[in-house]
Amino acid sequence: MSNWIETYRGTVPPWECDVTEHFTIAYYFARLEEAEPNLAEALGLGERLRAGGFERRLNVRFARELRAGSSFQVEGAVLGLDDGLRLGHRFVDSANGETVTWIDERWDVSHVPLSAEERRAIGARLARWEGPAMEARAEPKSTAGFIPTARGRVRHGDLDSRGHFGLAAMVHRFTDSCIQAGSAIGMDAEFIEKSRRGFSTFELGLRISGVLQLDEPYLIETGIAHLGNSSLRLVHVMTDPRIGREVARLGQYGVNLDLDARRPARWPDDIRARAAKLVIETV
Repeated sequence: MSNWIETYRGTVPPWECDVTEHFTIAYYFARLEEAEPNLAEALGLGERLRAGGFERRLNVRFARELRAGSSFQVEGAVLGLDDGLRLGHRFVDSANGETVTWIDERWDVSHVPLSAEERRAIGARLARWEGPAMEARAEPKSTAGFIPTARGRVRHGDLDSRGHFGLAAMVHRFTDSCIQAGSAIGMDAEFIEKSRRGFSTFELGLRISGVLQLDEPYLIETGIAHLGNSSLRLVHVMTDPRIGREVARLGQYGVNLDLDARRPARWPDDIRARAAKLVIETV
């Protein structure tokens, strides 16, 4: 048996698509917030997920876009027990069975290790990962050279079922940061409209290391970790600005997309020059 189970089924409404005419990336996480508890409960880990208190890392690869009117399901499985708990999620086009998005997730359970009984039960349900290998990416040496790209407070609509700043709400704020960073290098609303261009994300690396609750403040700062001919990798760091504590960070890799040809386009020279000033040191 494959040991993958269906954890969500739904569609893409047009109001959840962005300026690149794709399903907005934050809404993948909104669906994941519904799907993951179903997987956790099937694995006997529902209470652990609800209790939280552990670091989570999610590596996401978008193989093909979902667009308005698409129907899809999410399937999940446990992939491994070494170096924490490893889970897999895949978004599948319901029309043709093609996997369009892969998510490789790891829970750090070192503070409250799995019991021998949990390990036996979960180990009997291991599945095979058939998605792309997730590449290690360089991380910033520090936040020196980062610019502020989002700031605000946690609102009622941002809360997940545990009363914390939810995954989708965080990623919506990171999307704001992406647009702000785009404006800082000249990829603003006027450029997007006149040139028929947009920033299309193909890879995300999300680390959740803390929590924020209702009405607590957040600050996101962004730097450019890679600048290619048509590609760009942004690193967004969310902190509690009162104490400087990191809450989450997102590595976002994408391309300058020609919205008519639906393929990458070279960065214009003026945008490249402005972006080069925001490139940060990495290790």
